Amino acid sequence: MIAFNSRLTIILIFLIVLSAQGAYADLYIDKMGREVNIPSSPKRIVSLAPSITETLFALGLSKEIVGVTMFSDYPEAARSKPRIGSYVNISIEKVVSLDPDLIIGTADGNRKEIVKQFERFGFPVYVINPTSLDEIFEMVLDVGKITGKDSAAKDLVHNLRKRVGFVVSQTRNIKKPRVFFQIGVDPVVTVGRDAFGSRLIALAGGSSISREETIKYPRYTMEKIIAEQPEIIIVSTMKRGGDFERVRNRWKRWKDIPAVRNNRIYILNSDMIDHPSPVIVDGLEELARIIHPELFM
Repeated sequence: MIAFNSRLTIILIFLIVLSAQGAYADLYIDKMGREVNIPSSPKRIVSLAPSITETLFALGLSKEIVGVTMFSDYPEAARSKPRIGSYVNISIEKVVSLDPDLIIGTADGNRKEIVKQFERFGFPVYVINPTSLDEIFEMVLDVGKITGKDSAAKDLVHNLRKRVGFVVSQTRNIKKPRVFFQIGVDPVVTVGRDAFGSRLIALAGGSSISREETIKYPRYTMEKIIAEQPEIIIVSTMKRGGDFERVRNRWKRWKDIPAVRNNRIYILNSDMIDHPSPVIVDGLEELARIIHPELFM
């Protein structure tokens, strides 16, 4: 009986959404090349990834957000929003019950079947897919446009670009310390040339020892790390619930590594560099402070 009632609820909402489709005024093309009809200034938005939640809050849309995924922890106000599951395992019934007039998803994480199912129910689903810093800024502008926050998005991107420009100007002509960026513990995993972390290290004035790796997240042996002689080691908190002080202490046995000898082993909140949202500029600035404390206090 409970399962029947749940299906009936979904069907009823589906019919209501279909009947309201004539009110949709604006047609947009998302990053997957799909045409999406979206109402002007949507009032009930569901976010399908933490990075999207961060972007919506940054644009001043806190009141319009009615559902977010697990680990949408920033800003603090995001913690009080209704949860719809993880971004790879969305609760369709929960989303439908929230009656959104816009769902924003990401190609990097959300399953295509989920997007198609929401489409079948008549919900507008706009999919983003930023893979670089410039594309993150473009994504902010796109989200601002479809949510009626065009002006706020332009102001935000202008400020973000200014902050990035300052970091780059300060580090452009100085020595680039060798950096090892650790994102996995057992085995030890780092970032290749196409990962956000590697690109941000370069912008922050560092030289990742794995910057030429074609694999996005390659494994590294301790022998290889010692041979590369990193001057700075940064441990990302990618594994939730991990004991990262313990990870940092494990490095101290390798006195042949300059970063260990000089006590330059740091822990960095992975959310600051993993999420393709405006928060990534905070991550860039934090990396710059770690790599060049003499320049960024």
